[in-house]
Amino acid sequence: QVQLVESGGDSVQSGGSLTLSCAASGFSISTYAMGWFRQAPGKEREAVAAIDDDGETNYADSVKGRFTISQDNPKNALYLQMNSLKPEDTAIYYCAADLAELSSWWDGAEYNYWGQGTQVTVSS
Repeated sequence: QVQLVESGGDSVQSGGSLTLSCAASGFSISTYAMGWFRQAPGKEREAVAAIDDDGETNYADSVKGRFTISQDNPKNALYLQMNSLKPEDTAIYYCAADLAELSSWWDGAEYNYWGQGTQVTVSS
């Protein structure tokens, strides 16, 4: 059974840091592409970062230089290290898995499985 469970969301002040975790089961994340998405109230879901089966990473312009996506293969877990957080980072964050070849990392329609989300709130 494929399952993704996010954790680590919290409320922090602007400039703070958080690390989000995504525990995967039912497949090995090292052989497929993984991504982080977020959705703020009244906004459409947007891609944040992704890592493919070759370890290549991609980031949204809004988070590049501040966020880092990584994975721990023995733990079969995905992470998103978030530094220098801004109020505009406030959203529900979701991890997702693409069990097929990833062609457009930013396209949520390519991803097959999704977690339930974890809330990140950044206050000024």
